[in-house]
Amino acid sequence: MSPAEGETGAGPRRRMPGLTQDEAARRLAEAGRNEVSVRKTRPLYSRVLAQLGDPLMMVLIAAVVLTLAIGDHADSVVIGLVIVVNTTVGVAQEIRADNAVVALSALSAPHARVRREDADRDVPAATVVPGDVLLLAEGDIVAADAAIDEAAALLVDESMLTGESVPVDKDATASLHAGTVVVRGRGVATVTATGRASALGRIAALLDDRRPPTPLQLRLASLGRVLAAVTLVLCALVLAQGLVRGLSAGTMAVTAISLAVAAVPESLPAVVTLALALGARRMAARHALVRRLPAVETLGSVSVLATDKTGTLTEGRMVVQHVWTPRTTVELQGVGYEPEGDVLTGGRLAGPAERHEVQEALTATALCNDAALRPPPSASPDSRWEAIGDPMEGALLTAAVKVGCPDLTELASTHPRIAEAPFDSLRRRMTTVHAVPSGGVLVCLKGAPEAVLAATVLTDSPETLDLARAEAARFAAGGYRVLAVASGLRKETPRPVTAGESGLRLLGLVALSDPPKPHAAATLASCRAAGITPILVTGDHPATASAVADRVELLGPNATADHVVTGEDVAAGRVPDLTAVRVFARTDPQQKLDIVTAWRARGAITAMTGDGVNDGPALHQADIGIAMGGRGTEVARQAADLVLTDDELSTVVAAIEEGRRVFDNIRRFLVYGMAGGAAEILVMLIGPLLGLPLPLRAGQILWINLLTHGLTGVAMGAEPASSGVMHRPPRRADEHILGGGAWQQLLLTAAVVTGVSLSAALIARTWGAPWQSVLFLALLAAQLGVVLGLRDRPMALDNPFLLASVLASALLAAAALYFPPLGTVLDTEPLGWKAACLSTACAPAGFLAAGLARATFRPGNRRHPRERVADLARHEAIESER
Repeated sequence: MSPAEGETGAGPRRRMPGLTQDEAARRLAEAGRNEVSVRKTRPLYSRVLAQLGDPLMMVLIAAVVLTLAIGDHADSVVIGLVIVVNTTVGVAQEIRADNAVVALSALSAPHARVRREDADRDVPAATVVPGDVLLLAEGDIVAADAAIDEAAALLVDESMLTGESVPVDKDATASLHAGTVVVRGRGVATVTATGRASALGRIAALLDDRRPPTPLQLRLASLGRVLAAVTLVLCALVLAQGLVRGLSAGTMAVTAISLAVAAVPESLPAVVTLALALGARRMAARHALVRRLPAVETLGSVSVLATDKTGTLTEGRMVVQHVWTPRTTVELQGVGYEPEGDVLTGGRLAGPAERHEVQEALTATALCNDAALRPPPSASPDSRWEAIGDPMEGALLTAAVKVGCPDLTELASTHPRIAEAPFDSLRRRMTTVHAVPSGGVLVCLKGAPEAVLAATVLTDSPETLDLARAEAARFAAGGYRVLAVASGLRKETPRPVTAGESGLRLLGLVALSDPPKPHAAATLASCRAAGITPILVTGDHPATASAVADRVELLGPNATADHVVTGEDVAAGRVPDLTAVRVFARTDPQQKLDIVTAWRARGAITAMTGDGVNDGPALHQADIGIAMGGRGTEVARQAADLVLTDDELSTVVAAIEEGRRVFDNIRRFLVYGMAGGAAEILVMLIGPLLGLPLPLRAGQILWINLLTHGLTGVAMGAEPASSGVMHRPPRRADEHILGGGAWQQLLLTAAVVTGVSLSAALIARTWGAPWQSVLFLALLAAQLGVVLGLRDRPMALDNPFLLASVLASALLAAAALYFPPLGTVLDTEPLGWKAACLSTACAPAGFLAAGLARATFRPGNRRHPRERVADLARHEAIESER
């Protein structure tokens, strides 16, 4: 790598104490929050006008005018009440959804590392102020415009501002702009402008920040247009039918309008937005932060989960367990980042000579290191030492203290870093250059064994290198992450720094343990049970990847990861089908992208986890990018759709379950609402053919719609996940919103509701009872039975809001018959006990019909034969490849 690529000397590091907390607070109040745009709050009157501007609401307003013109004041009152209630509910849902999205935006806001009061702190980027000292590392997004004070191989991607695709080298004479990305290296900079005063803020002020509709909303809007067209045709038939029978044009016009409004679930877009937003909030409560609302929908379709290893399948709390040198091997005990633990060799405490052998190697790893150790913040037994920076580098610092290396602060003072070549995924090594008290410079290098144990790097004998390679392979096969360490003295700083990566002496190997998480195997088993294929994509050694895959039972309890493909194999085109592989090792960003692309080409919905800047392209390309919130870089978090605040893979499974729940509830609402609307149209069409001249009046139709869609419909969005939701295959991404058996459920339920309601009316007519009131109550009762029958656990108490809404709707239905003022408005008559029992008997019929439809046409039960054949062929191909 040439000097033009950014490997220049950084000069001795200068410690800048930064602002005090009080001064930072004062500047924040003075300059404002570091936000490029503040979303304007939409005024209430604007929300109300938007609701009233809905085409169906405008139809209702026209109906009010028409009923007033013909003197039908009762229907005018009912239609006016429906307008008020629907507008109120719509505005309330919109406000609630907006509040949920704003809360999610606050949770997902980027963070920045700053130095205040001579301590490094992680703060929300919105609280960065002019004068703050920014600490920048690979993968960070620059939080504000800043002047660089210190730069080491600093390479910045400014394409989002300039359009230039080639990253730019930055030195201590340059400046940085908010929103740009640190591709490589590190830097220290002083903030010069924040918020709207920054270059990004000035551009953002010119942009429109309105959120586009989600794909699900677009599909539902399309469905709504089709429904509206079909409904209008059917309602025109109802109108024509009434006119032919000699009913007044005004009465039939109002009836047709009311039927159209009742048949189309006009509140569906608001219900969907609310369901997605509340689903995202529930995910946040389960440590899965959704950054983009459409991800809630997509999660339910995930069929492939590509996971990395460190911190996802494993603890991510690296511990150095073995240090090998050409002359000795020691074992280090202790847990976490606590700098305590015995040093053993051959089962006994290591002596001074043996400690000295490994001190040189671990001193080099402490110098070639950008992490820091933070002692426990309190004396509480739950407080622990923490690593600030890369967990692996934190573990190396802990090991250095354990074996008795010089004090880390003193070491940094006596051996100041004067130049460096940071680690990158292509070189797989990191090199630093330090001034030494005796004069000259010390070059320290650490990296992957295959990148270090080479004659072009080391001067050691071939026998020593062969021995080291064998030892590295033995450690890797045991599941350890292995680093090779080397150093060498030079008279002067090499230019470029990478020119010093030759003629070095091997100091030893460091084997770090990162044990699998206790629940990793169970989590992967849950994925397989849900029809999700897990694959491991890591940058570690193939033997390490295979060992970890076996420990977490990635392929199942009785399988072994005997087929591991390396990134080199992928790049060389030696893998005919990437989707036939389950374990990938030594992969780089392009190969991760190739893996995701291959699965997507097979029609799979992919989710990929990542934490580094090099994971950004794959996270963006995957259908669901998942970043680690605790240890991930800012680039990974901002490129992802989902951020795990606890870095637990089990949280992904919980999020997928939540995604399936949200989609199931939206589909359940559609089946319920459209079945009820279809039943009302069929009653109005078939009733006159059976001798029921005007089956329902306009006000009665709208009252039924208000009680079913307005109360119980919204409550369905809070239904818990079905018991078998994670034991069925994921739905296809191209599946229709009413696919998976929903159409069949809708038609069966609508037919039964229509049949039992009309039957009740005909029986009541033979009794001489007020058949129209019987039909009104029967239709409403049957729909309330349907809403309970569509539940996975019909009488469970885990959604009390739904049960309460059904009870409230039943009481309001009774009020329509037995509360005289309301009965006068709706033109209903009180029913005797016999007629009332006949009407309410339709509720169990609706309940049983919905339950039968749900059990018969449950999503996932019915799959096309071609899909089953394709699944079998794919399974056989995978097994053959393995």
